[in-house]
Amino acid sequence: MRADLHTHTTASDGALQPQTLIDRALEQGVELLSITDHDTLDGYRSLSVPEGLTLIRGIELSSRWQKSGIHVVGLNVRGEAMDGAIANQKRARADRAAQIADRLHRATGVDLLEAARTEAGHSQVGRPHFARAMVAAGLVGDAADAFRRYLGRGKVGDIRQHWPGLGRVVGWIRDAGGIAVLAHPARYRMTATRLKKLLTSFKAVGGEAMEVVSGTQNPQVTQNLADMCEAFGLLASCGSDFHQPAGPWSELGRYAPLPDHCRPVWDAW
Repeated sequence: MRADLHTHTTASDGALQPQTLIDRALEQGVELLSITDHDTLDGYRSLSVPEGLTLIRGIELSSRWQKSGIHVVGLNVRGEAMDGAIANQKRARADRAAQIADRLHRATGVDLLEAARTEAGHSQVGRPHFARAMVAAGLVGDAADAFRRYLGRGKVGDIRQHWPGLGRVVGWIRDAGGIAVLAHPARYRMTATRLKKLLTSFKAVGGEAMEVVSGTQNPQVTQNLADMCEAFGLLASCGSDFHQPAGPWSELGRYAPLPDHCRPVWDAW
């Protein structure tokens, strides 16, 4: 089965409308799909799911663990059961956007909050929207430059303290009947020892799966993650983390398969 269980639309920071993403996924041969927009389920409104494609309701939630920002994907969640969590995250995102804007104002002399809101449209404001606003204001050459200088990990616009703790986020997903999946673990740039500590904490609070494959990834990284997944008794998930066509990670469904010894997360449904 070709599955893609981590994708984004215009409901958060993706480039494609939800229906367009579904149609593109089918064109790419995806059979099992989840739209996992950041802290919202708005992408699931008024969708037509074509024959040959199964859609799993999902969401990507931001959390904190030992001062690190950690993303958790919730798969197969009940929509109405996530209302409280989404409201909490919406408040956190608004507060975070204001703080990012304040820091960028002090760093650049330009107030970018309204421009970032315009870039976001009806979706919630995130760092990609600030990046686009910085490009439009002539502060940086492109979005990658914005992240490299201002918005990336450890930079002035990288704000994490507004997010709830890891256990609370996993609890929201479990209360909604879903499976909590540790998203893209290789991107946290942790040592193997620290990643194992994260996985220990994640499983202790009810996490059940991890992304073994996330977009374009070194085969050795995939093997290392697969071994950890098996050692911790977790289910294995996979996804492109698709944001836009010709994006930096991967096309929908276009990544290496899960290693044979992994138990895929869809076995639990």
